[in-house]
Amino acid sequence: MISQYSWVIPLLVVLPLIGAGLTLAAAGRTVVQRVVSLSVLTAMLVCAGVLLWAADTIGPQVMLVGGWMPWEGVVLVVDRLAALMVIVSTTVTMGVLTYSIGQGASSFDDESDGHSPLPVFHPSILVLAAGVTTTFISGDLFHLYVGFEMLLAASFVLLTLGGTAERVRAGTTYVLVSLLSSSIFLAAIGTVYAAAGTVNLALLAERLGEIEPSTVTQLQLLLLIGFAVKAAIFPMSGWLPDSYPTAPAPVTAVFAGLLTKVGVYAIIRTQTLLFPGNRFDDLLLWAALLTMVVGILGAIVQNDIKRMLSFTLVSHIGYMLFGIALGSAAGLGAAIFYVIHHILIQTTLFLVTGLVERVGGSSDASKLGDLARISPVVGVLFFVPAMNLAGIPPFSGFLGKVGLIQAGVQEDTWLAWVVVAGAVLTSLLTLYAIARVWARAFWSENPAGITGRGPWRGGHHEALGWGVLGPTTAIVVVTVAITVVAGPLYDVTTRAAVDLLSREPYVTSVLGRGVDL
Repeated sequence: MISQYSWVIPLLVVLPLIGAGLTLAAAGRTVVQRVVSLSVLTAMLVCAGVLLWAADTIGPQVMLVGGWMPWEGVVLVVDRLAALMVIVSTTVTMGVLTYSIGQGASSFDDESDGHSPLPVFHPSILVLAAGVTTTFISGDLFHLYVGFEMLLAASFVLLTLGGTAERVRAGTTYVLVSLLSSSIFLAAIGTVYAAAGTVNLALLAERLGEIEPSTVTQLQLLLLIGFAVKAAIFPMSGWLPDSYPTAPAPVTAVFAGLLTKVGVYAIIRTQTLLFPGNRFDDLLLWAALLTMVVGILGAIVQNDIKRMLSFTLVSHIGYMLFGIALGSAAGLGAAIFYVIHHILIQTTLFLVTGLVERVGGSSDASKLGDLARISPVVGVLFFVPAMNLAGIPPFSGFLGKVGLIQAGVQEDTWLAWVVVAGAVLTSLLTLYAIARVWARAFWSENPAGITGRGPWRGGHHEALGWGVLGPTTAIVVVTVAITVVAGPLYDVTTRAAVDLLSREPYVTSVLGRGVDL
């Protein structure tokens, strides 16, 4: 039950928490905070890489915290899915942190000391990283809940940085919705324990088959509702477009990239491991279709780039849910690939939107124009991930959508064909929404009469230096690299999907014995 590389697993949570404490103690010492934060995230990335190699070549890595048995204490498990999620989440967190350092205090409405950024930012971002990682490696439902609450506390602080009335209102909405989701999840945990006598995921996989089917259905529905709110799945997605755009660009970027995917991850983990009967396949397919279509219809009428991207974020959650609902290795593998792609793309686009705000003074496309000439570098940085989001070949967005559509065609049911049609329509409308914003912000006549002074500067507004351009360019390069390595990555996500649907590798690694699944 204790794996060869089990000692590495706790470092994924311990390191960012220690780093959070050190950066909080170093408040006012900006250089120290930066060094600690970046060192911690780098170490996490190395640890996650080692664990991905181990999970892919040896099998799931398991840590029994405190030496307690799985039915007695906390279990940490890293399989292919968990390792992939930790790697991509740490990558985008590092990119966002580097961007925030380069952007300076101006993005947080506090330039009084000239330092970057506010002292509480570094501790909060590291606690957020610890919470996100905790959800990915938790081997029981209650520990998963603890991870959710850690990232909720940190995200509220980050969302309200600067203390503006607009941000506090948005933060309040976000917290209320998150508390509702957490309450549902906590009620589900209590109900699961009452029914099965454990909240350990491996043991639940063994015991839920012995429980009355109607009770299992109720447990599954409770968990799905709680996770669907966190993942912003329709009709529980209305809170997101109003919550994210008000935050500073680095905060919005990490929220858009990561937080909804935590809910998606929880759905993948519980649906495959605990509820292999797929009692709600059709319901999930309808939810996927409505999430895609309703989200993109909201996006095409937005003038503000942040709000447009927030609606596309909701819409593309539908693609991930589509793959999960199909319940096949092809569908689930494509969904995991799409999750990785979308985390990187959404983070990148929100970071670039921050550059647009600095160049043009606004993220409202109706108040912008001619940005392709004023700052061609920003134009290129926006265009590449935007086309990736729209699914233009040969980018990873195209490959992920093709994989999902192929899986839907293989399913060959009328509802799967309807969702396939919805996926194609959503992709076309995404391209339309992106093209509409691109034409207004980058090609139309500038209403403010900004005259560019070179590729790094936006007329009357702020200069762009390598402090912000460097991290943004780096993460754009990473999104392109995903396309280059799409074949090997897709192989890994497919193997992850096969193991998830099998359940045997996960359960055997945790319990140390085979079970009749």
